[in-house]
Amino acid sequence: MADQVLEGSQPVDLSKHPSGIIPTLQNIVSTVNLDCKLDLKAIALQARNAEYNPKRFAAVIMRIRDPKTTALIFASGKMVCTGAKSEHQSKLAARKYARIIQKLGFPAKFKDFKIQNIVGSCDVKFPIRLEGLAYSHGAFSSYEPELFPGLIYRMKQPKIVLLIFVSGKIVLTGAKVRDETYTAFENIYPVLTEFRKNQQCYRSWVFCSFLFEFSTTKWRFRLLYVVTVTHQKSTSWK
Repeated sequence: MADQVLEGSQPVDLSKHPSGIIPTLQNIVSTVNLDCKLDLKAIALQARNAEYNPKRFAAVIMRIRDPKTTALIFASGKMVCTGAKSEHQSKLAARKYARIIQKLGFPAKFKDFKIQNIVGSCDVKFPIRLEGLAYSHGAFSSYEPELFPGLIYRMKQPKIVLLIFVSGKIVLTGAKVRDETYTAFENIYPVLTEFRKNQQCYRSWVFCSFLFEFSTTKWRFRLLYVVTVTHQKSTSWK
C-alpha cells in the first residue's frame, strides 16, 4: 500500500503526489453543442434565471444554483459552462441548461461536450524568491512586478500556465484533464523549494518595510504640520 499523509482531513497518496499537496480545482470551463438555432430574446423573456443584453454581449447569460454555475448560450446553439468545481459537476450543469432550453420549446440536443480549461490552486506554505526563479528559468518565466505581482510560468509539458506568488500561493490553468494540473504542480514543486525564501529574512524584510513606511508616513505628517503651522503664522503676520 502506498504511503499516505493527511492534507487537512483528506489522505494524500504520496505515490501520485510526492509533494504531499493536492491542488484544489476552482473552476471548470466546458463547451457543448445544442445542435439547433436559438432565439435568445425568447429565452431571456421566458427563463427567470437568464439575462440578455445584445448591445453588451451576444449571448444569454443563464445561472443555476445546483451546481452553482453560469452558462453563456449563443444563437448558434453553442454553449459555454463555467463555475463548476469538478468535471462531473460541469457535465451535470451543462445537461441541466440543455434541459431548460428544451423545456422552452427548442429541439436542443447534447453533443460534443468537452472540458476546455481547468483552473486549480494550492499553497506551498513558504515564501518564494520570484526574482531568482525568473532569472534561472527565464525561458519559461515572465515577471513584471510593476504590472502584476505574480510570476507567470509557462510549462511546456504538460502545457500549463502557472501563476506563482511570493506568498507561496500557486494558480494553475490551461489543463484539459485534472491529471495535467497535478503533474504540472509536481514538476514545479522541486523548483519552488529550490527558491524558497528564508522565513526569518522574509519576516525581517516585512518588518523593515513596515518601519520604513511608518517612518515615511510620520515624516509626511510632520512636514504637513510644519507647513500648516508656518502658513497659519505667515497668515497671522499679515
